[in-house]
Amino acid sequence: MQKCMQKLSVMILLLCVIGLAAGCSVSTRAISPDEELNYDETYNFTDKKKIVKTLVESLTTKPPLGGATDRPILIVYGIANRTSEHISTSGISDEIRKEILQSGKARFVSKENRDNIISETDYQETGRVTQASRVSLARQLGAKYMLTGTLRSIEKSEGSQFRLTKKNYIYYSLNLELTDIETSLIEWADSVELAREASKPFIGW
Repeated sequence: MQKCMQKLSVMILLLCVIGLAAGCSVSTRAISPDEELNYDETYNFTDKKKIVKTLVESLTTKPPLGGATDRPILIVYGIANRTSEHISTSGISDEIRKEILQSGKARFVSKENRDNIISETDYQETGRVTQASRVSLARQLGAKYMLTGTLRSIEKSEGSQFRLTKKNYIYYSLNLELTDIETSLIEWADSVELAREASKPFIGW
């Protein structure tokens, strides 16, 4: 009887080890960038696609860019992150810039590349570059409009009374503005709002 109990204990232990190993294994699969996946209530890459699509459509169809025929020059001064999350807002602004460029509605000068351009033009003036291949100075174009934005969020959680699950709510708002640099007038503004709810069990992993 004792031997049977020992065998049974060993079998149960082995089953527990196998189950634990299976639970700790990692599985992966390829997904489409267009597939909407929400594992929790926080910001994810599908949110970025919605934000970019909505704002680019508004910016390229409404004045001043909507009716422009001269492809005005824009400069991006970034999107400020006012949320509690580490969200790369530069990824949003880069994607917006790319989509506007591809639409043919505007051109851009790069704020980030200014130091690199200055460094290269200074190098070309040292005499190490042939006269014929040197770029001409004071030929850069200035931007007419400045693109800026702010990303904000509001987070709420259910109260602490006893429940099997706890719900968390999060609301995101990204506001984008196009400002005329000469007049300081805001010529266009729009926003995108996202709201999400997530239910989490009090016990689990």
